Amino acid sequence: MKPKNRYSAILETIFTSKFKPGMRKVDFARAEFETVASDLGIKSPKNLGDLIYSFRYRIPLPDKIQAQAGKGEIWIIRPNGRGLYRLALVDDHPIQPNVNLATTKVPDATPGIVTKYSSDDEQALLARLRYNRLVDVFTSVTCYSLQNHLRTFIRGMGQVETDEIYVGLDKKGAHYVFPIQAKGGKDNLNVVQIEQDLAVCAHNFPGLICRPIAARFMGGGIIALFEFEQADDTARISAEKHYKLVPPEEVTKEDLENYRQRTAD
Repeated sequence: MKPKNRYSAILETIFTSKFKPGMRKVDFARAEFETVASDLGIKSPKNLGDLIYSFRYRIPLPDKIQAQAGKGEIWIIRPNGRGLYRLALVDDHPIQPNVNLATTKVPDATPGIVTKYSSDDEQALLARLRYNRLVDVFTSVTCYSLQNHLRTFIRGMGQVETDEIYVGLDKKGAHYVFPIQAKGGKDNLNVVQIEQDLAVCAHNFPGLICRPIAARFMGGGIIALFEFEQADDTARISAEKHYKLVPPEEVTKEDLENYRQRTAD
């Protein structure tokens, strides 16, 4: 059985064994994966965490789980403690770029050697954000990269990880923290990541203004950036912009006039 099918069989079995009509959450533990795999007579995942990662960012939940969501709702997997998880029913608000949004050209400051050897994964995306100061451009705050891959333990969630942490300063002297989530390739952004980032801010940087950011590659070399805010016990998109890194000569007078008109609106 292929990993995707094994993962679906394991999670579906756990869900159906616990779910009763009307329930909006189903708790389970990572330790259950091996037991269920053995009961089903299938090979247990080598990396138990990969099962959770796959359903969050790469593949849809099994049909039998999705069928128990109401109209306009979706099941998501939230952390619920060390090695513990919760399938929760929430409003369906996928984090997908708005294809009708205008794109802003930015002169590409990425070093040529970095461009030559980078791919389309999250590290390449984070590098482009950093070299081109796109977080500064997007937020209108002077920002500095503080740490990559910050891992911390949050009570009630367990261990969580943020791709990169920026701190920043605005013209009034206020201090900010920007947890950054980046997705390249075929991986999707997930609201659970943003919820975790909000918790990281509250835990590690309680005195700073928290503004979670997510980034992903789009087609044609466009980078979509999202900002989020806390709303209705989850995270909602508060801003979205699209940027395209181009050689300086490709930023035309017409482009600049267009951008100038934006500032006048």
